[in-house]
Parts: sequence; C-alpha cells; structure tokens
Amino acid sequence: MELRHADAQRAHWRSLIAQEVLADPLLLSLVRLCGVRDLIAFALGAIIGDIRRFAEPKKLVKYVGLNPAFDHSGQGQWQGGIGGHGRKDLRSLLMEAAQSIMRSHHPLAKWGRKLLGRKGALNLVVAAVARKLTVAIWYLLMGRWTPLEEIDERLAVKVGKIITNAGTKTLQQLGKTRQAFRMEIFGSLKAGRVYQLDPGKKLAPTG
Repeated sequence: MELRHADAQRAHWRSLIAQEVLADPLLLSLVRLCGVRDLIAFALGAIIGDIRRFAEPKKLVKYVGLNPAFDHSGQGQWQGGIGGHGRKDLRSLLMEAAQSIMRSHHPLAKWGRKLLGRKGALNLVVAAVARKLTVAIWYLLMGRWTPLEEIDERLAVKVGKIITNAGTKTLQQLGKTRQAFRMEIFGSLKAGRVYQLDPGKKLAPTG
C-alpha cells in the first residue's frame, strides 16, 4: 500500500510538472535541447528564476558550479571546478542530461566523444558537455530563439512523453484529444526562437 501510494504521489507531481512546462512557452522551449525534458526544464525555471540575474552565460555556468578549475598562482593552487560550489541539485540534473546527450547522435555528443579520446576521462567530458548545455540554456531563457521549420522525430517523441506525464485527466479537463494537443504544442514550439549548440562555434541558430 505504501508503494502504491508513493507511485500515485510521484505520478501526481510529475503530472503537475508536465502541465507547468506545457503551459509556459519559455520552459517548453528548453525541451528542444537534447537531454532536456519536462523535469529538467521545470527545475531550471524553478531554481534559476529570472535569467536576467546572470549578465552572461559564464555567470550561469558559475552559479550551477560547472566552471572549469584554474590555477591563479601557477603553483598548483586550483580554484573553481565542479563539486566544490554552486547548485548541486541543478548540476546533478544537467550532468544527467549530458550523459543522455553522450548516448545520442547529437553534434555535441560527437564533440564529447572526440574530447574523450583526447582526455580519457569520462567525468571530465560529461562536465564539459553539461557546461555547453548550460550556455545554450542561458541563450534560450534570454529569449534568443530562432523559428523551427519542422518538428523532428526526436522532439516529437519527447513531446509525446511529456503529454503522457501530464496524464489523461489533463486532456479531459482541457477537452482535447492527444493528437490535437500534440499539434498545439508543436505550434507553440515553432513560434519561438531557439539556438542549437554547435560545438565548433559558440552558438549556431537552427532553421
């Protein structure tokens, strides 16, 4: 009974999170990024708050705690680096997203695998991918999007899973079929602007 209750509570909160993301165009725009779905998009909105608090991407990277370590003195006195500062909760989610990216065929995954070949340290590479993802998130939350010409299969599957998390009751309350709701969400995604991170450049607009 306790397990069933826990599962019901989890489904309830996942539904509310999915509904919140689907209803907020800015949060919804984040799911276009590889590795980001409703849970991470919601966490980004809840933890970061007003993105204008961060004047540049580096500020957000440092806030999360993904900035690379450096030696100020040249005598091995390292500062920065992940693990010692920043938002551990959000950093953990972005590291999970980076691991998901590494399992994909995304350009950022290819860049990560090349870096892995040079460095030979998976944790370092995952952190580097998470750092690039955080930069892309900053641009998205700042509203610097570009229209999507079409919804690819990867994004369509992701939207379908978010609608599933929202639940059948949500569709009933909205008075919409699943397919009609999907098309509405696709329209919302196409209406904004989004930047897809190209590892070879700082940012490259899609579409």
